[in-house]
Amino acid sequence: MQASIESGRLQDNEAQEKSNERARFFSSVGPAKSDCLAVERRGCSDFFDAASKGAAMAKFGWFRKLWLTQFSQPATERTIYQQLLRSKPKRVMELGLGTLGRTERLLALAGALQTDGPLHYVGLDRFEGRLPTDPAGTSLKQAHQRLHKLASVQLVPGNIDASLSRLCNHLGTFDLLLISASNDERHLERSWFFIQRIVSAQTTILVELPASGSQPGAWKSIDKARVNELASRTLLKRAG
Repeated sequence: MQASIESGRLQDNEAQEKSNERARFFSSVGPAKSDCLAVERRGCSDFFDAASKGAAMAKFGWFRKLWLTQFSQPATERTIYQQLLRSKPKRVMELGLGTLGRTERLLALAGALQTDGPLHYVGLDRFEGRLPTDPAGTSLKQAHQRLHKLASVQLVPGNIDASLSRLCNHLGTFDLLLISASNDERHLERSWFFIQRIVSAQTTILVELPASGSQPGAWKSIDKARVNELASRTLLKRAG
């Protein structure tokens, strides 16, 4: 009898916590956005249930996609999620992982869009080699623990130019390349020659612009021709 009572209390507590989580979400998006989403309140249980259980690979319904592409924060990253829905990349590379929030979201969404085989992801970051002046980040061990269930993951520690010089001839081309503003400009400049070997004319390349004050920078799309131009500029600078 006592066990039954305790079980009932636990279920009530879980239900209350889920209700509180939904309330916090709709409060955070503001009155106007809450009005737009009010019609979907009854149908958002799957989104919050999956999130609360850590089921990042759960099937994405249209409401979860709507939240990521229209209401997630920071707003500048919505461009990434919108691009994922359009292109459904199978091979993703990220230069600069930061605190992993963006990486976890993009891998969860991209992984859910796969229909034939796993998502392949390669992430380059300084990890433990991060300098005191670098933006906040995470350790290599933490990154492995948090990302390995989301995709077939390869994480490479070190400066991006040195890492790419070793790996670019063995990695093949990627469908999506993300270049974070957290990368050291000097190392990024030396990386373009190697980047041109891992992208094709069909690759989506998104570069994060520098932050403006406290606001994160927007993500800008560049094409293969621009990568080739930057690579040539680097070679000319070395020759000079």
